[in-house]
Amino acid sequence: MIINLPVSRLLVYKYFFVPHKFPYVKRLVACLILAITVQVVAQTAFAQLSIIVLDSGRKASLRGLCVVDDNTIWASGSNGTVARSVNGGKSFEWLTVKGYEARDFRDVEAFGVDTALIMAVDLPAVILKTYNGGKTWKEVFRDTTKGMFLDAMDFAGPWGAVVGDPINNNAFLAFTTDRGETWKGNWRYENGHVLQKKIPLQNGEAFFASSGTNIKILWDSIAHIPNTYMVTGGSHAGLVVGDEYGGLPLLQGSASQGANSIDVFDRKNLVVVGGDFAHDTVTYRNCLVFQADKGGYYTPNVPPHGYRSCVKYLAKYQLITCGTSGVDVSNDGGLNWALVSRQSFHVCQKAKKGNAVFLAGANGKIAAYR
Repeated sequence: MIINLPVSRLLVYKYFFVPHKFPYVKRLVACLILAITVQVVAQTAFAQLSIIVLDSGRKASLRGLCVVDDNTIWASGSNGTVARSVNGGKSFEWLTVKGYEARDFRDVEAFGVDTALIMAVDLPAVILKTYNGGKTWKEVFRDTTKGMFLDAMDFAGPWGAVVGDPINNNAFLAFTTDRGETWKGNWRYENGHVLQKKIPLQNGEAFFASSGTNIKILWDSIAHIPNTYMVTGGSHAGLVVGDEYGGLPLLQGSASQGANSIDVFDRKNLVVVGGDFAHDTVTYRNCLVFQADKGGYYTPNVPPHGYRSCVKYLAKYQLITCGTSGVDVSNDGGLNWALVSRQSFHVCQKAKKGNAVFLAGANGKIAAYR
């Protein structure tokens, strides 16, 4: 069902819509052929895939996950836990970060077999970096501000950002241009200049640290700058593009409701998931899809089967989403979702360079979708 969003329409046209210059007939024929081909291939491939648990039974809730390539997997979570595989999940090396044994590392960003960042949410908020596969770590970011709570990180090449819950009703953001070696707070890059920014949020509105995916950085190959997308929840659910805010018609109003995760495919396609983690089987207003070639924002015909904390594009029309009540996939860009497992997971990720898909969740559970 298509829906009208007066506030968010500006974001749609400013940040997503790029008119095509192809003749109408050629465009129509090309789109029909592409759509049919993609749907047939997607349905055949997805029908043969399943969730395969690779490791579990550990005293750690894993909410951070980064898949560098088909062989290199990093995960992070509670009790100072980090896991790494260099053989596609056949085996994992588990470690506890010395001096941070009680910390909850709710996100991880890896750049290879040896180099990675992990984010501890609060008391104080810190980001650590390793250059030797987790043998040693150094602090590259620390903030002791009262109320500071980091939620997620994302990167596009050397550019990265970390988002945190609001301080004095303004969202916290820090950026890096050197893969996390140094960080600067609450600024953005625009037209060759670094500018201070403030993103005001409503009382009771914040970000969920459920999967490290409430922020997405998409590199603009035309303007040669990173574009930042974020989603909020709580008293209000919203989409923040750059420093512009638009409300989202998702379930909202209480501390357990709202948007949890966003993924952006190509400036013309994005998807947002969430719901109510306190009632994780409720499907009401738990997903929103934007497809420029279909005319705007849509609520799915068949939504994900409950609260979902993470969503990822596997291809333009193929997506996977997971939460504590199960895992769903879509073959049509998020308009219809099929339940593939009732197993609980917090986060899912596709290889940055490759096709492998992995999931992670409570009790140190790591699984593959293949």
